[in-house]
Amino acid sequence: MRKRARTFWKLFPAHFVIIAVCVCAIVFYTTGTITRLCKERELADLETQAFLVQKLVQGKLSREYSRDLNTILKQIGPEISSRITVLLPSGSVLADSQEDPDRIGDYSIRPEIKDALTGKRTSSTRLSLTSSLETTYLATPVFEDGRIVGVVRVSAPVEATGSIPRPLYVEILLGTAIIFFLAAALSMYVSRRIHRSVLELREGAAQFSGGKLNYRLDVPNDEDFGSLAEDLNNMAAQLHGLVTSITQQRNELEAVLHGMVEAVLLIDTNERVLRTNEAAERLFQLDRDRVKNRTVHEVIRNTELHRFVSKTLAGKGPFEGDIIILGSPDKFLQAHGAGLLDTHGNSIGAVVVLNDVTRLKTLENIRRDFVANVSHELKTPITSMKGFLETLREGAMNDPENAGRFLDIIIKHTDRLNAIIDDLLSLSRIERDVEKGEISTKKSLIKPVIEAVVKSCNTKAQPKNIIIECDVDTELVARINPILLEQALVNLVDNAINYSETGGTVLIEALMDNENIIVRVRDHGCGIPKEHLPRIFERFYRVDKARSRKVGGTGLGLSIVKHIVNAHGGRITVESSLGLGSTFTIHLPNPGPISVHA
Repeated sequence: MRKRARTFWKLFPAHFVIIAVCVCAIVFYTTGTITRLCKERELADLETQAFLVQKLVQGKLSREYSRDLNTILKQIGPEISSRITVLLPSGSVLADSQEDPDRIGDYSIRPEIKDALTGKRTSSTRLSLTSSLETTYLATPVFEDGRIVGVVRVSAPVEATGSIPRPLYVEILLGTAIIFFLAAALSMYVSRRIHRSVLELREGAAQFSGGKLNYRLDVPNDEDFGSLAEDLNNMAAQLHGLVTSITQQRNELEAVLHGMVEAVLLIDTNERVLRTNEAAERLFQLDRDRVKNRTVHEVIRNTELHRFVSKTLAGKGPFEGDIIILGSPDKFLQAHGAGLLDTHGNSIGAVVVLNDVTRLKTLENIRRDFVANVSHELKTPITSMKGFLETLREGAMNDPENAGRFLDIIIKHTDRLNAIIDDLLSLSRIERDVEKGEISTKKSLIKPVIEAVVKSCNTKAQPKNIIIECDVDTELVARINPILLEQALVNLVDNAINYSETGGTVLIEALMDNENIIVRVRDHGCGIPKEHLPRIFERFYRVDKARSRKVGGTGLGLSIVKHIVNAHGGRITVESSLGLGSTFTIHLPNPGPISVHA
Protein backbone atom coordinates (compact mmCIF):
# COMPACT_ATOMS: atom_id res chain seq x y z
CA MET A 1 0.00 0.00 0.00
CA ARG A 2 1.28 3.45 -0.90
CA LYS A 3 2.59 5.41 2.04
CA ARG A 4 0.27 8.29 2.90
CA ALA A 5 1.67 11.80 3.46
CA ARG A 6 1.21 13.42 6.84
CA THR A 7 -1.03 16.46 7.19
CA PHE A 8 1.89 18.81 7.83
CA TRP A 9 3.59 17.84 4.57
CA LYS A 10 0.34 18.51 2.76
CA LEU A 11 -0.39 21.89 4.34
CA PHE A 12 3.05 23.52 4.62
CA PRO A 13 4.32 22.94 1.05
CA ALA A 14 0.99 24.15 -0.33
CA HIS A 15 1.13 27.27 1.86
CA PHE A 16 4.80 27.77 0.94
CA VAL A 17 4.05 27.65 -2.78
CA ILE A 18 1.07 29.99 -2.39
CA ILE A 19 3.20 32.46 -0.38
CA ALA A 20 6.04 32.27 -2.93
CA VAL A 21 3.65 32.87 -5.83
CA CYS A 22 1.97 35.75 -4.02
CA VAL A 23 5.28 37.36 -3.02
CA CYS A 24 6.67 37.03 -6.57
CA ALA A 25 3.48 38.51 -7.99
CA ILE A 26 3.64 41.42 -5.51
CA VAL A 27 7.33 42.02 -6.28
CA PHE A 28 6.67 41.85 -10.02
CA TYR A 29 3.73 44.21 -9.73
CA THR A 30 5.61 46.55 -7.36
CA THR A 31 8.75 46.75 -9.46
CA GLY A 32 6.69 47.25 -12.60
CA THR A 33 4.71 49.99 -10.94
CA ILE A 34 7.82 51.67 -9.54
CA THR A 35 9.54 51.38 -12.93
CA ARG A 36 6.53 52.94 -14.63
CA LEU A 37 6.43 55.71 -12.00
CA CYS A 38 10.16 56.30 -12.42
CA LYS A 39 9.73 56.55 -16.16
CA GLU A 40 6.84 58.93 -15.74
CA ARG A 41 8.79 60.98 -13.21
CA GLU A 42 11.90 61.15 -15.39
CA LEU A 43 9.81 62.01 -18.42
CA ALA A 44 8.21 64.78 -16.38
CA ASP A 45 11.69 65.95 -15.41
CA LEU A 46 12.69 65.95 -19.09
CA GLU A 47 9.58 67.97 -19.88
CA THR A 48 10.44 70.43 -17.11
CA GLN A 49 14.01 70.69 -18.35
CA ALA A 50 12.80 71.17 -21.92
CA PHE A 51 10.37 73.85 -20.75
CA LEU A 52 13.11 75.72 -18.88
CA VAL A 53 15.51 75.50 -21.81
CA GLN A 54 12.67 76.58 -24.07
CA LYS A 55 12.26 79.75 -22.01
CA LEU A 56 16.04 80.19 -21.90
CA VAL A 57 16.49 80.15 -25.70
CA GLN A 58 13.36 82.18 -26.42
CA GLY A 59 14.33 85.00 -28.78
CA LYS A 60 17.87 83.63 -29.32
CA LEU A 61 17.27 81.04 -32.01
CA SER A 62 19.67 82.37 -34.62
CA ARG A 63 23.21 81.71 -35.69
CA GLU A 64 24.48 84.82 -34.03
CA TYR A 65 23.60 83.42 -30.62
CA SER A 66 24.95 79.96 -31.39
CA ARG A 67 28.18 80.38 -29.47
CA ASP A 68 26.47 81.83 -26.40
CA LEU A 69 23.77 79.12 -26.36
CA ASN A 70 26.35 76.43 -26.78
CA THR A 71 28.33 77.77 -23.83
CA ILE A 72 25.20 77.99 -21.64
CA LEU A 73 24.03 74.45 -22.54
CA LYS A 74 27.46 72.97 -21.78
CA GLN A 75 27.30 74.58 -18.36
CA ILE A 76 23.82 73.45 -17.39
CA GLY A 77 23.86 70.04 -19.18
CA PRO A 78 26.11 68.27 -16.63
CA GLU A 79 24.16 69.82 -13.77
CA ILE A 80 20.89 68.24 -14.82
CA SER A 81 22.50 64.98 -16.11
CA SER A 82 20.79 65.38 -19.47
CA ARG A 83 21.92 66.16 -23.00
CA ILE A 84 20.30 69.30 -24.38
CA THR A 85 20.15 70.03 -28.07
CA VAL A 86 18.69 73.14 -29.71
CA LEU A 87 17.77 72.85 -33.38
CA LEU A 88 16.61 75.24 -36.05
CA PRO A 89 13.48 74.46 -38.06
CA SER A 90 15.74 73.21 -40.81
CA GLY A 91 16.93 70.38 -38.57
CA SER A 92 20.45 71.73 -38.14
CA VAL A 93 21.85 71.84 -34.60
CA LEU A 94 22.24 75.32 -33.22
CA ALA A 95 23.69 74.30 -29.83
CA ASP A 96 24.36 71.09 -27.88
CA SER A 97 25.41 70.45 -24.28
CA GLN A 98 27.77 67.59 -25.14
CA GLU A 99 28.85 67.79 -28.80
CA ASP A 100 30.17 70.49 -31.13
CA PRO A 101 27.22 71.69 -33.23
CA ASP A 102 29.33 71.99 -36.32
CA ARG A 103 30.16 68.28 -36.19
CA ILE A 104 26.56 67.14 -35.74
CA GLY A 105 24.64 66.36 -38.86
CA ASP A 106 21.06 67.01 -39.77
CA TYR A 107 18.60 65.80 -37.06
CA SER A 108 15.45 66.48 -39.00
CA ILE A 109 15.05 62.79 -39.69
CA ARG A 110 14.79 61.92 -35.99
CA PRO A 111 11.18 60.90 -35.18
CA GLU A 112 10.83 63.20 -32.18
CA ILE A 113 12.21 66.11 -34.23
CA LYS A 114 9.74 65.40 -37.01
CA ASP A 115 6.84 65.45 -34.56
CA ALA A 116 8.15 68.59 -32.82
CA LEU A 117 8.45 70.44 -36.17
CA THR A 118 4.77 69.73 -36.66
CA GLY A 119 4.01 71.52 -33.37
CA LYS A 120 3.76 68.48 -31.10
CA ARG A 121 5.69 67.73 -27.92
CA THR A 122 6.76 64.12 -28.25
CA SER A 123 9.18 61.58 -26.88
CA SER A 124 10.77 58.37 -28.06
CA THR A 125 13.17 55.77 -26.75
CA ARG A 126 15.85 54.18 -28.90
CA LEU A 127 19.51 53.30 -29.10
CA SER A 128 21.66 56.36 -29.24
CA LEU A 129 24.10 56.36 -32.13
CA THR A 130 26.37 58.69 -30.20
CA SER A 131 26.57 56.90 -26.84
CA SER A 132 25.36 53.44 -27.93
CA LEU A 133 22.96 53.48 -24.94
CA GLU A 134 19.18 53.04 -24.75
CA THR A 135 18.10 56.68 -24.50
CA THR A 136 14.85 58.56 -23.97
CA TYR A 137 14.40 61.64 -26.12
CA LEU A 138 11.87 64.42 -25.56
CA ALA A 139 11.48 67.25 -28.13
CA THR A 140 9.31 70.31 -27.82
CA PRO A 141 8.79 73.11 -30.40
CA VAL A 142 9.66 76.74 -29.71
CA PHE A 143 7.07 79.21 -30.90
CA GLU A 144 7.40 82.93 -31.69
CA ASP A 145 4.47 84.84 -33.02
CA GLY A 146 2.63 81.61 -33.63
CA ARG A 147 5.25 80.00 -35.73
CA ILE A 148 7.91 77.38 -34.98
CA VAL A 149 11.30 78.97 -34.75
CA GLY A 150 13.17 75.99 -33.36
CA VAL A 151 13.15 72.76 -31.38
CA VAL A 152 14.53 71.94 -27.93
CA ARG A 153 15.42 68.27 -27.38
CA VAL A 154 16.35 66.86 -23.98
CA SER A 155 17.64 63.26 -23.66
CA ALA A 156 18.88 60.92 -20.92
CA PRO A 157 19.91 57.22 -20.84
CA VAL A 158 17.07 54.76 -20.00
CA GLU A 159 18.98 53.33 -17.05
CA ALA A 160 18.87 56.76 -15.52
CA THR A 161 15.30 57.56 -16.43
CA GLY A 162 13.36 54.29 -16.49
CA SER A 163 14.85 51.90 -13.92
CA ILE A 164 14.52 51.57 -10.22
CA PRO A 165 17.42 53.06 -8.32
CA ARG A 166 19.78 50.39 -6.97
CA PRO A 167 19.33 51.33 -3.26
CA LEU A 168 15.55 51.16 -3.66
CA TYR A 169 15.85 47.90 -5.56
CA VAL A 170 17.99 46.42 -2.75
CA GLU A 171 15.49 47.58 -0.13
CA ILE A 172 12.62 46.03 -2.11
CA LEU A 173 14.44 42.68 -2.39
CA LEU A 174 15.46 42.71 1.30
CA GLY A 175 11.94 43.61 2.43
CA THR A 176 10.46 40.97 0.14
CA ALA A 177 12.84 38.31 1.53
CA ILE A 178 11.98 39.26 5.13
CA ILE A 179 8.25 39.20 4.41
CA PHE A 180 8.62 35.89 2.59
CA PHE A 181 10.48 34.18 5.43
CA LEU A 182 8.10 35.61 8.05
CA ALA A 183 5.12 34.38 6.04
CA ALA A 184 6.79 30.97 5.60
CA ALA A 185 7.48 30.77 9.35
CA LEU A 186 3.88 31.76 10.11
CA SER A 187 2.67 29.17 7.62
CA MET A 188 4.83 26.52 9.28
CA TYR A 189 3.47 27.51 12.70
CA VAL A 190 -0.14 27.37 11.50
CA SER A 191 0.47 24.08 9.68
CA ARG A 192 2.04 22.57 12.78
CA ARG A 193 -0.90 23.71 14.91
CA ILE A 194 -3.37 22.18 12.47
CA HIS A 195 -1.22 19.04 12.24
CA ARG A 196 -1.05 18.84 16.06
CA SER A 197 -4.84 19.18 16.30
CA VAL A 198 -5.26 16.48 13.65
CA LEU A 199 -2.84 14.21 15.55
CA GLU A 200 -4.80 14.74 18.78
CA LEU A 201 -8.03 13.87 16.99
CA ARG A 202 -6.32 10.88 15.40
CA GLU A 203 -5.04 9.72 18.80
CA GLY A 204 -8.55 10.07 20.23
CA ALA A 205 -10.03 8.10 17.33
CA ALA A 206 -7.36 5.40 17.84
CA GLN A 207 -8.23 5.22 21.55
CA PHE A 208 -11.92 4.92 20.72
CA SER A 209 -11.35 2.26 18.07
CA GLY A 210 -9.17 0.38 20.57
CA GLY A 211 -12.11 0.14 22.96
CA LYS A 212 -11.04 2.89 25.39
CA LEU A 213 -14.34 4.73 25.22
CA ASN A 214 -13.68 6.46 28.57
CA TYR A 215 -10.89 8.48 26.90
CA ARG A 216 -11.76 12.14 26.25
CA LEU A 217 -10.20 14.61 23.80
CA ASP A 218 -9.10 18.08 24.88
CA VAL A 219 -11.37 20.60 23.18
CA PRO A 220 -9.27 23.29 21.36
CA ASN A 221 -10.38 26.92 21.01
CA ASP A 222 -10.65 26.57 17.25
CA GLU A 223 -14.33 26.38 16.33
CA ASP A 224 -14.04 23.64 13.70
CA PHE A 225 -11.60 21.39 15.57
CA GLY A 226 -13.34 22.17 18.86
CA SER A 227 -16.72 21.15 17.44
CA LEU A 228 -15.19 18.01 15.94
CA ALA A 229 -13.54 17.10 19.29
CA GLU A 230 -16.83 17.65 21.14
CA ASP A 231 -18.68 15.52 18.59
CA LEU A 232 -16.10 12.74 18.96
CA ASN A 233 -16.35 12.91 22.77
CA ASN A 234 -20.15 12.78 22.57
CA MET A 235 -19.95 9.88 20.14
CA ALA A 236 -17.57 8.03 22.49
CA ALA A 237 -19.90 8.63 25.44
CA GLN A 238 -22.88 7.31 23.49
CA LEU A 239 -20.89 4.33 22.21
CA HIS A 240 -19.70 3.63 25.76
CA GLY A 241 -23.29 3.61 26.94
CA LEU A 242 -24.35 1.36 24.07
CA VAL A 243 -21.40 -1.02 24.55
CA THR A 244 -22.04 -1.17 28.29
CA SER A 245 -25.71 -1.92 27.68
CA ILE A 246 -24.91 -4.52 25.01
CA THR A 247 -22.24 -6.11 27.22
CA GLN A 248 -24.68 -6.28 30.12
CA GLN A 249 -27.35 -7.80 27.88
CA ARG A 250 -24.80 -10.26 26.48
CA ASN A 251 -23.70 -11.26 29.99
CA GLU A 252 -27.32 -11.66 31.03
CA LEU A 253 -27.96 -13.77 27.93
CA GLU A 254 -24.83 -15.83 28.63
CA ALA A 255 -25.98 -16.37 32.23
CA VAL A 256 -29.46 -17.38 31.05
CA LEU A 257 -28.08 -19.76 28.41
CA HIS A 258 -25.53 -21.14 30.87
CA GLY A 259 -28.20 -21.72 33.52
CA MET A 260 -30.71 -23.32 31.17
CA VAL A 261 -31.15 -27.05 31.39
CA GLU A 262 -32.70 -26.94 27.93
CA ALA A 263 -30.40 -27.25 24.93
CA VAL A 264 -30.38 -24.14 22.70
CA LEU A 265 -29.28 -24.02 19.06
CA LEU A 266 -29.10 -20.74 17.11
CA ILE A 267 -29.13 -21.41 13.36
CA ASP A 268 -28.89 -19.06 10.37
CA THR A 269 -30.87 -19.29 7.12
CA ASN A 270 -28.23 -21.62 5.61
CA GLU A 271 -28.69 -24.04 8.54
CA ARG A 272 -25.27 -23.16 9.95
CA VAL A 273 -24.92 -23.33 13.72
CA LEU A 274 -24.17 -19.85 15.08
CA ARG A 275 -24.48 -20.45 18.81
CA THR A 276 -24.97 -23.25 21.31
CA ASN A 277 -25.22 -23.39 25.07
CA GLU A 278 -23.56 -25.82 27.44
CA ALA A 279 -26.67 -27.97 27.73
CA ALA A 280 -26.66 -28.52 23.95
CA GLU A 281 -22.95 -29.32 23.98
CA ARG A 282 -23.47 -31.90 26.73
CA LEU A 283 -26.55 -33.37 25.06
CA PHE A 284 -24.94 -33.84 21.64
CA GLN A 285 -21.30 -34.05 22.87
CA LEU A 286 -20.25 -31.03 20.82
CA ASP A 287 -17.11 -28.91 20.83
CA ARG A 288 -18.13 -25.22 20.69
CA ASP A 289 -15.06 -24.09 18.72
CA ARG A 290 -15.55 -26.79 16.06
CA VAL A 291 -19.30 -26.42 15.78
CA LYS A 292 -19.54 -22.70 14.98
CA ASN A 293 -20.41 -21.86 11.34
CA ARG A 294 -20.84 -25.52 10.41
CA THR A 295 -24.19 -26.86 9.23
CA VAL A 296 -26.44 -28.70 11.65
CA HIS A 297 -26.20 -31.76 9.36
CA GLU A 298 -22.45 -31.88 9.93
CA VAL A 299 -22.43 -31.57 13.71
CA ILE A 300 -25.57 -33.51 14.73
CA ARG A 301 -26.50 -36.83 13.14
CA ASN A 302 -30.27 -36.93 13.65
CA THR A 303 -32.72 -36.89 10.75
CA GLU A 304 -35.68 -35.84 12.89
CA LEU A 305 -33.81 -32.79 14.15
CA HIS A 306 -32.76 -31.88 10.60
CA ARG A 307 -36.38 -31.99 9.44
CA PHE A 308 -37.50 -29.93 12.42
CA VAL A 309 -34.85 -27.26 11.71
CA SER A 310 -35.84 -27.08 8.03
CA LYS A 311 -39.51 -26.78 8.99
CA THR A 312 -38.76 -23.98 11.48
CA LEU A 313 -36.68 -22.02 8.94
CA ALA A 314 -39.37 -22.42 6.26
CA GLY A 315 -42.27 -21.27 8.49
CA LYS A 316 -43.09 -18.16 10.48
CA GLY A 317 -44.87 -19.31 13.60
CA PRO A 318 -43.46 -21.31 16.53
CA PHE A 319 -43.25 -25.08 16.06
CA GLU A 320 -43.20 -28.01 18.47
CA GLY A 321 -42.19 -31.60 18.00
CA ASP A 322 -40.74 -34.72 19.60
CA ILE A 323 -37.29 -36.03 18.76
CA ILE A 324 -35.73 -39.33 19.78
CA ILE A 325 -31.95 -39.78 19.97
CA LEU A 326 -31.21 -43.47 19.69
CA GLY A 327 -28.56 -44.74 22.01
CA SER A 328 -27.99 -46.59 25.22
CA PRO A 329 -30.31 -45.51 26.67
CA ASP A 330 -32.51 -43.64 24.21
CA LYS A 331 -33.12 -39.94 24.83
CA PHE A 332 -36.47 -38.26 24.33
CA LEU A 333 -36.44 -34.56 23.43
CA GLN A 334 -39.24 -32.03 23.26
CA ALA A 335 -38.38 -29.49 20.55
CA HIS A 336 -39.55 -25.88 20.30
CA GLY A 337 -38.57 -23.78 17.28
CA ALA A 338 -39.14 -20.15 16.32
CA GLY A 339 -37.88 -17.95 13.49
CA LEU A 340 -35.57 -14.98 14.01
CA LEU A 341 -36.31 -11.71 12.20
CA ASP A 342 -34.27 -8.57 11.65
CA THR A 343 -35.55 -5.01 12.13
CA HIS A 344 -37.14 -5.10 8.65
CA GLY A 345 -39.01 -8.32 9.31
CA ASN A 346 -36.73 -10.47 7.16
CA SER A 347 -35.80 -13.96 8.31
CA ILE A 348 -32.21 -14.26 9.56
CA GLY A 349 -32.38 -17.73 11.12
CA ALA A 350 -34.10 -19.71 13.84
CA VAL A 351 -33.69 -20.70 17.47
CA VAL A 352 -34.36 -24.29 18.51
CA VAL A 353 -34.84 -25.20 22.17
CA LEU A 354 -34.60 -28.88 23.09
CA ASN A 355 -35.90 -30.08 26.43
CA ASP A 356 -34.65 -33.48 27.55
CA VAL A 357 -37.78 -35.28 28.80
CA THR A 358 -36.13 -38.67 29.08
CA ARG A 359 -36.52 -38.65 32.87
CA LEU A 360 -40.16 -37.61 32.58
CA LYS A 361 -40.75 -40.39 30.06
CA THR A 362 -39.03 -42.84 32.37
CA LEU A 363 -41.08 -41.64 35.34
CA GLU A 364 -44.22 -41.88 33.24
CA ASN A 365 -43.36 -45.44 32.31
CA ILE A 366 -42.60 -46.22 35.97
CA ARG A 367 -45.91 -44.69 37.02
CA ARG A 368 -47.75 -46.66 34.35
CA ASP A 369 -46.00 -49.85 35.37
CA PHE A 370 -46.66 -49.08 39.03
CA VAL A 371 -50.38 -48.64 38.41
CA ALA A 372 -50.48 -51.83 36.37
CA ASN A 373 -48.40 -53.76 38.91
CA VAL A 374 -50.23 -52.57 42.02
CA SER A 375 -53.54 -53.23 40.31
CA HIS A 376 -52.38 -56.71 39.42
CA GLU A 377 -50.90 -57.35 42.87
CA LEU A 378 -54.15 -56.32 44.56
CA LYS A 379 -56.52 -57.82 42.03
CA THR A 380 -54.99 -61.31 42.12
CA PRO A 381 -55.63 -62.03 45.84
CA ILE A 382 -58.94 -60.17 45.78
CA THR A 383 -60.17 -62.23 42.81
CA SER A 384 -59.02 -65.41 44.48
CA MET A 385 -60.70 -64.46 47.78
CA LYS A 386 -63.93 -63.56 46.00
CA GLY A 387 -63.95 -66.93 44.22
CA PHE A 388 -63.50 -68.93 47.39
CA LEU A 389 -66.11 -66.84 49.26
CA GLU A 390 -68.62 -67.41 46.46
CA THR A 391 -67.82 -71.12 46.58
CA LEU A 392 -68.43 -71.16 50.33
CA ARG A 393 -71.72 -69.32 49.93
CA GLU A 394 -72.93 -71.77 47.32
CA GLY A 395 -72.60 -74.66 49.73
CA ALA A 396 -68.98 -75.41 50.32
CA MET A 397 -69.32 -74.08 53.88
CA ASN A 398 -71.37 -77.18 54.66
CA ASP A 399 -68.33 -79.29 53.80
CA PRO A 400 -66.08 -78.88 56.86
CA GLU A 401 -62.96 -80.18 55.17
CA ASN A 402 -63.15 -77.93 52.08
CA ALA A 403 -64.49 -75.01 54.08
CA GLY A 404 -61.44 -75.03 56.35
CA ARG A 405 -59.09 -75.24 53.38
CA PHE A 406 -60.86 -72.41 51.59
CA LEU A 407 -60.77 -70.24 54.70
CA ASP A 408 -57.01 -70.87 55.09
CA ILE A 409 -56.47 -69.73 51.50
CA ILE A 410 -58.60 -66.63 52.09
CA ILE A 411 -56.60 -65.83 55.24
CA LYS A 412 -53.35 -66.31 53.30
CA HIS A 413 -54.47 -63.84 50.62
CA THR A 414 -55.69 -61.46 53.29
CA ASP A 415 -52.24 -61.56 54.91
CA ARG A 416 -50.69 -60.88 51.50
CA LEU A 417 -52.95 -57.88 50.95
CA ASN A 418 -52.13 -56.69 54.44
CA ALA A 419 -48.40 -57.05 53.76
CA ILE A 420 -48.70 -55.10 50.49
CA ILE A 421 -50.65 -52.35 52.21
CA ASP A 422 -48.19 -52.26 55.12
CA ASP A 423 -45.25 -51.92 52.70
CA LEU A 424 -47.04 -49.19 50.73
CA LEU A 425 -47.78 -47.32 53.93
CA SER A 426 -44.19 -47.78 55.10
CA LEU A 427 -42.85 -46.51 51.77
CA SER A 428 -45.23 -43.54 51.83
CA ARG A 429 -44.29 -42.74 55.42
CA ILE A 430 -40.56 -42.82 54.63
CA GLU A 431 -41.06 -40.49 51.62
CA ARG A 432 -43.17 -38.12 53.71
CA ASP A 433 -40.68 -38.05 56.59
CA VAL A 434 -37.79 -37.41 54.16
CA GLU A 435 -39.64 -34.50 52.55
CA LYS A 436 -40.46 -32.98 55.94
CA GLY A 437 -37.01 -33.70 57.37
CA GLU A 438 -38.51 -35.73 60.20
CA ILE A 439 -36.15 -38.71 59.93
CA SER A 440 -33.63 -38.32 62.73
CA THR A 441 -30.18 -39.89 62.64
CA LYS A 442 -27.52 -40.21 65.28
CA LYS A 443 -23.98 -41.51 65.57
CA SER A 444 -24.35 -45.18 66.38
CA LEU A 445 -22.37 -48.40 66.19
CA ILE A 446 -23.11 -50.53 63.14
CA LYS A 447 -22.56 -53.93 64.77
CA PRO A 448 -25.65 -53.95 67.06
CA VAL A 449 -27.87 -53.18 64.06
CA ILE A 450 -26.41 -56.08 62.06
CA GLU A 451 -26.69 -58.46 65.02
CA ALA A 452 -30.40 -57.61 65.28
CA VAL A 453 -30.80 -58.30 61.56
CA VAL A 454 -29.12 -61.70 61.89
CA LYS A 455 -31.29 -62.61 64.85
CA SER A 456 -34.45 -61.57 62.99
CA CYS A 457 -33.59 -63.48 59.81
CA ASN A 458 -32.20 -66.68 61.34
CA THR A 459 -35.69 -68.03 61.85
CA LYS A 460 -36.31 -67.92 58.10
CA ALA A 461 -32.81 -69.15 57.22
CA GLN A 462 -32.85 -72.30 59.41
CA PRO A 463 -35.44 -74.28 57.40
CA LYS A 464 -33.16 -73.95 54.31
CA ASN A 465 -29.97 -74.60 56.31
CA ILE A 466 -28.66 -71.20 55.18
CA ILE A 467 -25.88 -69.74 57.28
CA ILE A 468 -25.76 -65.99 57.85
CA GLU A 469 -22.16 -64.85 58.34
CA CYS A 470 -21.00 -61.42 59.61
CA ASP A 471 -17.77 -59.51 59.14
CA VAL A 472 -18.21 -56.24 61.04
CA ASP A 473 -15.72 -53.93 62.73
CA THR A 474 -16.88 -53.64 66.33
CA GLU A 475 -15.75 -49.99 66.47
CA LEU A 476 -17.42 -48.97 63.22
CA VAL A 477 -19.71 -45.96 63.71
CA ALA A 478 -22.05 -44.10 61.31
CA ARG A 479 -24.76 -41.50 61.51
CA ILE A 480 -27.88 -43.63 61.09
CA ASN A 481 -31.45 -44.26 62.10
CA PRO A 482 -30.99 -47.75 63.59
CA ILE A 483 -34.61 -48.86 63.13
CA LEU A 484 -34.79 -47.86 59.46
CA LEU A 485 -31.32 -49.24 58.65
CA GLU A 486 -32.30 -52.52 60.32
CA GLN A 487 -35.48 -52.62 58.18
CA ALA A 488 -33.45 -52.08 55.01
CA LEU A 489 -30.91 -54.78 55.89
CA VAL A 490 -33.69 -57.22 56.88
CA ASN A 491 -35.25 -56.77 53.42
CA LEU A 492 -31.88 -57.38 51.72
CA VAL A 493 -31.05 -60.44 53.82
CA ASP A 494 -34.63 -61.79 53.42
CA ASN A 495 -34.27 -61.54 49.62
CA ALA A 496 -30.84 -63.21 49.81
CA ILE A 497 -32.37 -66.12 51.76
CA ASN A 498 -35.36 -66.41 49.40
CA TYR A 499 -33.20 -66.59 46.26
CA SER A 500 -30.42 -68.78 47.70
CA GLU A 501 -30.30 -72.56 47.40
CA THR A 502 -30.61 -74.82 50.46
CA GLY A 503 -27.38 -75.00 52.43
CA GLY A 504 -26.11 -71.71 51.05
CA THR A 505 -24.40 -68.79 52.78
CA VAL A 506 -25.34 -65.12 53.15
CA LEU A 507 -22.53 -62.73 54.09
CA ILE A 508 -23.01 -59.35 55.78
CA GLU A 509 -19.95 -57.05 55.72
CA ALA A 510 -19.43 -53.62 57.24
CA LEU A 511 -16.24 -51.63 56.76
CA MET A 512 -14.96 -48.11 56.16
CA ASP A 513 -13.08 -46.85 53.13
CA ASN A 514 -11.65 -43.38 52.51
CA GLU A 515 -14.99 -41.72 51.91
CA ASN A 516 -17.87 -43.96 52.96
CA ILE A 517 -19.15 -46.55 55.39
CA ILE A 518 -19.75 -49.70 53.34
CA VAL A 519 -22.39 -52.29 54.25
CA ARG A 520 -22.66 -55.31 51.91
CA VAL A 521 -25.12 -58.18 51.70
CA ARG A 522 -23.78 -60.97 49.49
CA ASP A 523 -25.42 -64.23 48.48
CA HIS A 524 -24.58 -67.10 46.12
CA GLY A 525 -28.06 -67.59 44.72
CA CYS A 526 -29.50 -67.53 41.25
CA GLY A 527 -28.42 -63.95 40.46
CA ILE A 528 -30.17 -61.25 38.45
CA PRO A 529 -29.99 -60.84 34.65
CA LYS A 530 -28.04 -57.76 33.60
CA GLU A 531 -30.93 -56.13 31.70
CA HIS A 532 -33.03 -56.04 34.90
CA LEU A 533 -30.45 -54.39 37.14
CA PRO A 534 -31.38 -50.72 36.31
CA ARG A 535 -35.02 -51.30 37.34
CA ILE A 536 -34.96 -53.66 40.31
CA PHE A 537 -35.45 -50.77 42.77
CA GLU A 538 -38.73 -49.75 41.13
CA ARG A 539 -41.97 -50.45 43.00
CA PHE A 540 -43.53 -53.83 42.19
CA TYR A 541 -40.82 -54.58 39.66
CA ARG A 542 -40.20 -58.33 39.55
CA VAL A 543 -37.43 -60.18 37.72
CA ASP A 544 -39.23 -63.53 37.94
CA LYS A 545 -42.88 -62.84 38.74
CA ALA A 546 -43.85 -66.45 39.28
CA ARG A 547 -41.00 -67.14 41.73
CA SER A 548 -41.49 -63.79 43.48
CA ARG A 549 -45.08 -64.63 44.33
CA LYS A 550 -44.10 -68.14 45.29
CA VAL A 551 -41.63 -66.84 47.92
CA GLY A 552 -44.25 -64.36 49.13
CA GLY A 553 -42.62 -61.04 48.25
CA THR A 554 -44.71 -57.89 47.83
CA GLY A 555 -42.43 -56.36 45.21
CA LEU A 556 -41.76 -53.29 47.38
CA GLY A 557 -38.83 -54.46 49.48
CA LEU A 558 -35.97 -53.10 47.34
CA SER A 559 -37.86 -49.84 46.74
CA ILE A 560 -38.13 -49.41 50.52
CA VAL A 561 -34.40 -50.16 50.88
CA LYS A 562 -33.51 -47.49 48.31
CA HIS A 563 -35.67 -44.85 50.03
CA ILE A 564 -34.17 -45.65 53.44
CA VAL A 565 -30.61 -45.37 52.07
CA ASN A 566 -31.48 -42.08 50.36
CA ALA A 567 -32.91 -40.81 53.65
CA HIS A 568 -29.45 -41.42 55.19
CA GLY A 569 -27.79 -39.37 52.42
CA GLY A 570 -26.28 -42.50 50.91
CA ARG A 571 -26.70 -44.64 47.83
CA ILE A 572 -27.14 -48.34 47.03
CA THR A 573 -25.55 -50.31 44.19
CA VAL A 574 -25.91 -53.89 42.99
CA GLU A 575 -23.59 -56.33 41.25
CA SER A 576 -24.95 -59.64 40.01
CA SER A 577 -24.26 -62.49 37.63
CA LEU A 578 -26.61 -65.32 36.71
CA GLY A 579 -25.86 -68.42 38.78
CA LEU A 580 -23.19 -66.66 40.85
CA GLY A 581 -25.30 -64.63 43.22
CA SER A 582 -25.77 -60.93 43.96
CA THR A 583 -24.07 -58.27 46.06
CA PHE A 584 -26.02 -55.26 47.35
CA THR A 585 -23.78 -52.47 48.68
CA ILE A 586 -24.98 -49.59 50.84
CA HIS A 587 -22.71 -46.50 50.82
CA LEU A 588 -23.24 -44.25 53.86
CA PRO A 589 -21.47 -40.90 54.46
CA ASN A 590 -18.38 -41.14 56.65
CA PRO A 591 -19.04 -39.13 59.85
CA GLY A 592 -15.31 -38.73 60.55
CA PRO A 593 -13.43 -39.69 63.74
CA ILE A 594 -16.05 -40.52 66.39
CA SER A 595 -15.74 -41.93 69.85
CA VAL A 596 -17.04 -45.45 70.31
CA HIS A 597 -19.48 -44.21 72.94
CA ALA A 598 -20.64 -41.20 70.94
